[in-house]
Amino acid sequence: MTSQPGIAVGARIRALRTERGLSLSALAAAAGIGKGSLSELETGRRNPTLDTLYALTGPLGVPLASLVDFREGSVVADDGFETVLLHTERTAAATSEVWLLRVDAGVTRTSDAHAPGVVEQLMVLTGSCRVDYGDESVEITVGGHAAWPADVHHRYTAVGTDLKAINVIVTPT
Repeated sequence: MTSQPGIAVGARIRALRTERGLSLSALAAAAGIGKGSLSELETGRRNPTLDTLYALTGPLGVPLASLVDFREGSVVADDGFETVLLHTERTAAATSEVWLLRVDAGVTRTSDAHAPGVVEQLMVLTGSCRVDYGDESVEITVGGHAAWPADVHHRYTAVGTDLKAINVIVTPT
């Protein structure tokens, strides 16, 4: 069974891989995912998880929004975690992505380091969140905001109650 979002994302991954002259094996190895899994993603037989998409962004050298072809309203979800692309702004200097996050209470979203120079910002709308990045940690409550270098391992956890937040990711060109 295939889904239309899976087919579109898979086609985008395949196009980016081909543009960069990467074989299926080379991209799978660089992203740390199985070659069979990547093949199923590219053909739309498997829906991508957020972890898988983030694993592919580094080796492909693109922001997450690129993998959903910058389509506003695109949803990427894992258990207890959902993100919706609200807006993307692309300039010669950077790509800025604006995502709405919904995270169930107690769920932690872990992310490997993004490309050099990437910065994330989070503004909490409801709930509270702890962000850990590198050796630093910050707690953000309703109405609060934090920014951190996302080119280091980082994670955020919905503390106490469900979290709703705006996440802005700025990737230098």
